[in-house]
Amino acid sequence: MYPNDAFRDLGRQECLRLLATAQVGRIVFTRQALPAVLPVTFRVDGDGAVLLRTSAASELVRAVAGAVVAFEADAVDADTRSGWSVVVTGRAAVVTDRAELKRLERTGLRSWSSSPAEVFVRVGPDLVTGCELVGGRADHGLHMSA
Repeated sequence: MYPNDAFRDLGRQECLRLLATAQVGRIVFTRQALPAVLPVTFRVDGDGAVLLRTSAASELVRAVAGAVVAFEADAVDADTRSGWSVVVTGRAAVVTDRAELKRLERTGLRSWSSSPAEVFVRVGPDLVTGCELVGGRADHGLHMSA
């Protein structure tokens, strides 16, 4: 971040702690050579990976399997001009290991739309970045009223 831009960089552990408090995030992937963004429910796994659950036949699974994607979640309070944003960037993979699938079933993660065949998608935490919007700060250190 730039000095006086009202943002503070967050460390990896702080990013993962905040990310675990969010219920909905956005997965960013490529659709027909263009960026696409889709809101999803998720969980953060113990190693910081982001877990999604969706229909095995979904366009999302076909688009992200094996691809590098970004995942973003945030919380913002417009009244206080404060909040945070965290981005996890890494390779997405459909989970196929039986033991891992049994473990993930116990997380309680559900897809928004039920499907007869669902899969878990894991986004590896290769790069975890985030920032906090510090309430009440504005350009050049001046306080701006709402």
